[in-house]
Amino acid sequence: MARRKKGNAVHGWLVLDKPFEMTSTRAVGILKRLFNAQKVGHAGTLDPLATGILPIAFGEATKTVSFAVDGEKVYRFAVRWGTETATDDAEGQVVATGEGRPTVADIEALLPRFTGEIMQVPPQFSAIKVDGERAYALARDGEEVTLEARPVVIDELRLLEMPNEDVAIFEARCGKGTYVRAIARDMGRALGCRGHVIELRRMRVGPFAEEESFSLEEIEEAVEAGEDLSAFLRPVEMALGEILEINVSPSDAADLVQGRSILIRGRDAPVLGGVAYAISKGQIVALGEIEKGALHPTRVFNFGG
Repeated sequence: MARRKKGNAVHGWLVLDKPFEMTSTRAVGILKRLFNAQKVGHAGTLDPLATGILPIAFGEATKTVSFAVDGEKVYRFAVRWGTETATDDAEGQVVATGEGRPTVADIEALLPRFTGEIMQVPPQFSAIKVDGERAYALARDGEEVTLEARPVVIDELRLLEMPNEDVAIFEARCGKGTYVRAIARDMGRALGCRGHVIELRRMRVGPFAEEESFSLEEIEEAVEAGEDLSAFLRPVEMALGEILEINVSPSDAADLVQGRSILIRGRDAPVLGGVAYAISKGQIVALGEIEKGALHPTRVFNFGG
């Protein structure tokens, strides 16, 4: 006899505005408790000292996390010139200093070097694994961590303002794996004055934007008031963004859920190809690949208990 899962079968995405000084793992734990949910995860770790968008996946939405993680990110961040730290943010010890301060013209002239596909060395204090261990764990133990440069894509990097000569505020649109702390560190080195992030906010992750986000306080108040928490959730397929959506009949949906391929009907079927997801009666039933006029399921969804 199958053991009953603890908690409720909650499915969908919640766009959390993560508070300052909270880990992403801690945020997931709190929401799992508030929703009494069986399964919860997140799409893309956000540093404790950062605030902003942390997409939270409940239940079957966890099957779409990889698509959310691969989505474009938008960050707004402040850099303090004059010092570089071990963590590339305000938490770490100062490891280098620099004289002089850059002008707006100096910074504007530098930005093209940090736009497009560039090679970036991740911060020593990052979640990247080195010989099976997280880099930040090794660095905290005092070990010298050497990380290889890797390609990242920064679609746009803009200087928004300079409140004073020591601080500059930027906005970046970038792809998966880009470290904003490394951008600040490398700009400081290139400008000859050193620098580190003192404030960081993530404003977007793929289709998840701050305009539709909720704070933990809002959710906790709803729990205390006995309100229906489903109002905080977005559909599972929200993470799939621009992926092709195909409406299928209930009989085709039943085949997909059982792992069987279905033929794509309609005059455009022969030219369709690539990744797609199937919807039946307003609910996602499967993710798959279209090939030779058929949808082959690679992941199916079960919204039962």
